[in-house]
Amino acid sequence: MKQNRNGMVKISWHGGDRFDVLIRHHMVRVDQPKDFGGSDTGPTPVELFIGSLAAGIAHCAERYLHRCQLPAGVSVTAHYGLGLHPAHVSHVDLVVEAPGVPEGLRESFANIVEHGTVHNSLRVPPEITFQIRIAEADPALKHAPQYP
Repeated sequence: MKQNRNGMVKISWHGGDRFDVLIRHHMVRVDQPKDFGGSDTGPTPVELFIGSLAAGIAHCAERYLHRCQLPAGVSVTAHYGLGLHPAHVSHVDLVVEAPGVPEGLRESFANIVEHGTVHNSLRVPPEITFQIRIAEADPALKHAPQYP
């Protein structure tokens, strides 16, 4: 099976603080909590980021267990904090629970868990570039009243 090593994610505004994240044929809604002006119809982008990190770790751990023919059932809990100036995730504490990892495999299990793609992307940050494109205004809005 050939693996596609590139991807695309498309984000579309869905009103208010709501955005739809389209990944292949999957859609995830992101929003802000009500006390931050959103509608709370989905996780925040930061929560999705932390969830992606934790899910990547869980995926690597579960694959390891499967490869070693060990009992399945990994769970990962992530606690995180936010920092200011600039706004950022200041720390993430992850707890990985896995059933039945024998003493002799715990070091290799930990090594696998600590080197997943999402986690490695934080250690070796990707190059991020921006292109700003200004969309043409809707012609129907040209005659709409302009407010200061």
